[in-house]
Formats: sequence, C-alpha cells, structure tokens
Amino acid sequence: MDSFFFAVGTAAWLGILTSISPCPLATNIAAISYLGKQISRPGYVIWSGLAYTLGRTVIYLGLGIIIVAGLLNIPALSFFLQENINKILGPLLIIVGVFLLEILPLRLPGFSVSTATQNRLASKGYGGSFILGFLFALSFCPVSAGLFFGSLIPLAVKENSQFVLPAIYGIGTALPVIIFGFVVSLAAGAAGKIFNKLTVFERWARRLTGVIFIVVGIYLCLKYIFVVLD
Repeated sequence: MDSFFFAVGTAAWLGILTSISPCPLATNIAAISYLGKQISRPGYVIWSGLAYTLGRTVIYLGLGIIIVAGLLNIPALSFFLQENINKILGPLLIIVGVFLLEILPLRLPGFSVSTATQNRLASKGYGGSFILGFLFALSFCPVSAGLFFGSLIPLAVKENSQFVLPAIYGIGTALPVIIFGFVVSLAAGAAGKIFNKLTVFERWARRLTGVIFIVVGIYLCLKYIFVVLD
C-alpha cells in the first residue's frame, strides 16, 4: 500500500513537471489565453479549466489503459515484466534523466493544433475546452514523451495500475490551467505573477528530477542487473 501511495505521488509529480515543461506549458498557456478572455466570468473560467483538464486526462487515461492492459494481458510478456520490471526501470530512468538534463538532444515528430482550430474550439464553450485539452495532450514533445512513456508507463506496469496513475498524471499536466481558473476567480492580478515564476521553477525542478532519476536508475541497475547491492 505504501508503495502504491508513493507511486501516486510520483505520477502526480511527473504530471506537474510535464505541465511546466516548455512544450506542454506552451499549450497550457494557449488554453489560458483563451480562458483569460473570459476573465469577467470567473465561474466560466473555472469550469472551462476543469473541462480542459478532463480532456487531457482522458487521453492519458486511454493510453494508460491500452498500453498497460495490453502489456499485462499477454501472459508471457506480463510474467516477463513482473519478473524484470526493476531491471527495465533502471536503464529507462537513466535515459529519461539524461534527456531531462538536456545532455543529449531528442527530436520527435510533432503534432500541433492550428490557431484557427484553437479559436474555433474556444467558441464552443465547455465542449470546446474539453476537445482542446484532448488535442493538446496529443502534442507530445521530448520531455513529455520521456516522462509519460519512459517513466509513468513502467511505473503503472509495476503497480498494475491501468487507471489511477495515468489519470493522476493527466490531472497534473493541466495543473497550470486549473490554478489559473481558481486564481482568476479570486484575484486576477495574481495570475501573471504565478506564471512568470514557472519558467525558473521548471528549469530547476526538471534538473533536480533528472538527477534523481539518474541516481535511482543507477541504484536499480546495480541492485537488479549487476547484483552488487543487497
């Protein structure tokens, strides 16, 4: 049980780190710019932000169910993963940590939502906010792809969690939009100050997480692959 709660906290942190990484933050800011136009309607901003969050969560939850369930429902593969997940996690965490520290560049084919599409969805109310979150969640970039596929999915496989961990991660990825919605409802002027500090926080949080991933990855490699630690 303690292991699962730790996994939930890790999934939340991975989602938060994703949300403030440059590429996902750009999509979140695009959503925020739309919500900001409705600043005179605080209640609308909150509910639209929650609809956007739900859209992002649905994507990550769907991917989590498909990938984790697929891996665990193939008997031979499921047995292999259960027996060797710690051996797989070690190298994966080191690789993700290297990318988080930007030691090696990583290029992925991108998916983007045009400004025209964003504006069209923005005029569709809560449903448009949901679809916007759904589409933006598909805009994987190196950091978000590494955190989701290289960290969250192996963790979900290890904990046999098809639903909870991907959903927690999805909520975390939309955290800036959720915060913005509630800040607008209380004090609109504070929103700008919060987001001005996110870039600095993201850089140090990403570096710290990268270092932790590499250290934990080395530990897992030494313990489960090279068997030099008890």
